[in-house]
Amino acid sequence: MPSRFGGSVTQDWEPVVLHKSKTKAQELRDPKAVNQALRSGAPVQMIKKFDAGSNKKTAGPVVNARKLDEGTEPASLDRVSTDVRQAIQKARLQKKMSQAELAKLINEQPKVVQEYESGKAVPNQTVLAKMERVLGVKLRGKIGK
Repeated sequence: MPSRFGGSVTQDWEPVVLHKSKTKAQELRDPKAVNQALRSGAPVQMIKKFDAGSNKKTAGPVVNARKLDEGTEPASLDRVSTDVRQAIQKARLQKKMSQAELAKLINEQPKVVQEYESGKAVPNQTVLAKMERVLGVKLRGKIGK
């Protein structure tokens, strides 16, 4: 028969404390959780984000108000010149890429490249700079000189 220890038995273990896991940010945004918090009276922070979910970078071209007041005819915005349109298209075709591929490389929508090549776009210096970098062609300033 096995012998048993006859002395006093002591435990020197540390107490274990279990904590509830923190709620994740995704769970806090859940509509059910938000409604439950509102019903229970818990503080809920709501922030309306400006232009949330849109892919717009700028408000668009700004037309000088004084020019509009002084002019008798309706103001028309400058469009992409024929030289720039042809330079973009020629360089893109030499690199054997589609409009969608160029748009992806310059981090713009394919519609933007399409408008530049068709001459409908109002020139934006940042977009032209991106195209110059990717295509390796000068598009701003004096072209062809």
